[in-house]
Amino acid sequence: MRKLLLIAAIIPLLGAAGWWYFREKPLPDYGPAYREYAYVSNGKSNTVSVIDLRTFELARTIPVGAGPAAIAANFQKNEIYVVNSDSNNVSIIDAEKNAVVATIGVHGQPLSVDLSRDGRRAYVANSGSSNVSVIDLERRTVIGNVRVGSAPAKAKVSPDGTTVLVSNRGDDSVSVIDARFLRVRATLSVCRQPEDVAILPDSSKAFVTCSGSSQVASIALAQEQSGEDARDRVLALIDVGRTPVSLSLKPDGGELAVCDFDADSISFIETGTDEVGSSALVGEHPARALVTRDNSRLYATNFGSNTLAVYDIDAGKRIASIEAGSRPEGLALSQDERYVLVLDTQAGAVTVIQRRNPRKLEPTEYSLLTMIPVGMQPDGIVVKAFTVGEAIRKQ
Repeated sequence: MRKLLLIAAIIPLLGAAGWWYFREKPLPDYGPAYREYAYVSNGKSNTVSVIDLRTFELARTIPVGAGPAAIAANFQKNEIYVVNSDSNNVSIIDAEKNAVVATIGVHGQPLSVDLSRDGRRAYVANSGSSNVSVIDLERRTVIGNVRVGSAPAKAKVSPDGTTVLVSNRGDDSVSVIDARFLRVRATLSVCRQPEDVAILPDSSKAFVTCSGSSQVASIALAQEQSGEDARDRVLALIDVGRTPVSLSLKPDGGELAVCDFDADSISFIETGTDEVGSSALVGEHPARALVTRDNSRLYATNFGSNTLAVYDIDAGKRIASIEAGSRPEGLALSQDERYVLVLDTQAGAVTVIQRRNPRKLEPTEYSLLTMIPVGMQPDGIVVKAFTVGEAIRKQ
């Protein structure tokens, strides 16, 4: 309670400090048609909070379905998709209007959503009904429901759009869906309690966390019509730290960062050799991580120590640990990567941390800019940048 009261007390002060910074060094002028928003799904408020990243103000609160969890942005069109776990549907938000323009029913207890790179399809993992709903985003209709293993957690589409990998927590398996024919082409036994999924940029290999066995499964995805490369197969079960919960792939695909929740560490897997190249302590209970586009920095939220860790990949060490609210989990970067947005799940806020070149009065590279109240139990966050009438793809 004392922590929550302290956070509530400092939010106005932090906001004032943020505006002092902007007066001294204004944000770039992108023109009147430029928009950049962060969308936050609030699991206990049944809303999505919209934060204007040009001003760092709460722009709108949008009612959606019950129990909004996962959220995704379409970078081919100005739309946001919200998975509502308790009402078994998906809300479509028009990013130019910041309003719900359609609601699509799916099956039981949807938990995740992923989009094909061309922005035409969405794949929703329905944990309660053990299937994946495939949505045609042009027609805004479900075109198929593919039966998979028990209690699917994640459905991840490959960059080339041909394959969807589904982690099935209930039976320790992975279903490989052929996206062209909407059918399962392989079911692979992996390690215990598979959950998060990452796929290499060339769509040749996938990795799946197994929190129950402290391993990551490496899976070869079929590339040819005949021969060994025509088979989806498990290549290795890689031992990492205790309770791996999430994956973050470097944009160049060479390394994979694994958040080892109960080991307080990040394991770095060399994706070419399926070996752990190194590991680093980052804080108590790291939950989520992401890597900058230039492959130089990794940010990790520490759920147990209420901090954001900054890890310099080239130097191989943590270079900063920043207070980030209460029970931080999800995170995202602004379009220019000058700001890290962290979800404070207990405080119901977004902490904004800025990265800048050190100045005489500000010797550190990172500092807390402000905290923005959102809804109860924020679960997911995504950033959408665009010029009105034209989508800008975030690389």
